[in-house]
Amino acid sequence: MKKAISAIILSLSSLSAAQAQFAPQAGVSGTTAIPASSSQFVGWATHCDVQRGWMDIADQSLGRVSAGDSSVVVGAPDNYIMSLGDSGVAVLTFAHPIVNGPGYDFAVFENGFANPNNPEEAYLEFAFVEVSSDGVNYVRFPVTSNTQDTAQIAGTGEYMVASLVNNLAGKYIGNYGTPFDLSELSGAANLDLNNITHVRLVDVIGSIGALGTVDMNNHKINDPYPTPFPTGGFDLDAVGVINQSTTGVATINGNNAFRIYPNPATEKIVFHCDRTPEGATLSLTDVTGKIVLQQSVSGNDTEINLNACASGLYYLVLNDAKGNKWVEKISKL
Repeated sequence: MKKAISAIILSLSSLSAAQAQFAPQAGVSGTTAIPASSSQFVGWATHCDVQRGWMDIADQSLGRVSAGDSSVVVGAPDNYIMSLGDSGVAVLTFAHPIVNGPGYDFAVFENGFANPNNPEEAYLEFAFVEVSSDGVNYVRFPVTSNTQDTAQIAGTGEYMVASLVNNLAGKYIGNYGTPFDLSELSGAANLDLNNITHVRLVDVIGSIGALGTVDMNNHKINDPYPTPFPTGGFDLDAVGVINQSTTGVATINGNNAFRIYPNPATEKIVFHCDRTPEGATLSLTDVTGKIVLQQSVSGNDTEINLNACASGLYYLVLNDAKGNKWVEKISKL
């Protein structure tokens, strides 16, 4: 029986190799992996907000992952990681906006490890990568996974081939960044490629079952599942900047002072503005960008009821009639 299983695995590996069409693993000729020590990096993420995912999305009684915290993923890679868990989300910001320059513009670091017997293979966990120039509207890099989707990759003990996947964070082993080129998103609505202020990472649920996630071709993305541990899911180490703006993020609200209180909040928040912008509306979104509630700005102080909102991180977005936008983080306890 063991020999039969080994033969099946060998057959699947051979099929995967035949389908390979993207850059191979770090250290293999033709790779696009960028070492953490590369002089290409001019900056690193300076802040991270996280919404933890589940140890196993199919058995939520196990709870959410807990390994690491957001403080360990700012700055350069150091092998201290923060686990996202099934469907977890991390939003990273930077001292200067990322811009669409020559070649790759930024890279994401995970902690995968190589198969000591085959440099083409490694234990990998993936995340989708999305970018935004306002913290509200995000655009996802198009993803391809040619890994077979008929035999589930186990949560531990199985290796994957990097050349079968494209535009997934975590494609490369630890201390090597998976790079992304903003020019791939040219023409995307509500996105300024020369003012990328936020990078959002969304854990790939690697199940080939009903709860799994798919690539741009509606093909199931097969990666280690389940991983029912505090360290489950994508393990973020760092996000490095290759091309950045020479100036900081511009202030949107000019001379009009906006503030929110209390924050964190339990039942309600109050949005205060010195002068009410013309045609102003407020939207509360979750970390995935989904609008939770909307209402008009009324006078200098607008009260927003949070009783219907689950605990977690949200963004309050102000839009006015002139197309201006202002965004602030909200924590609901």
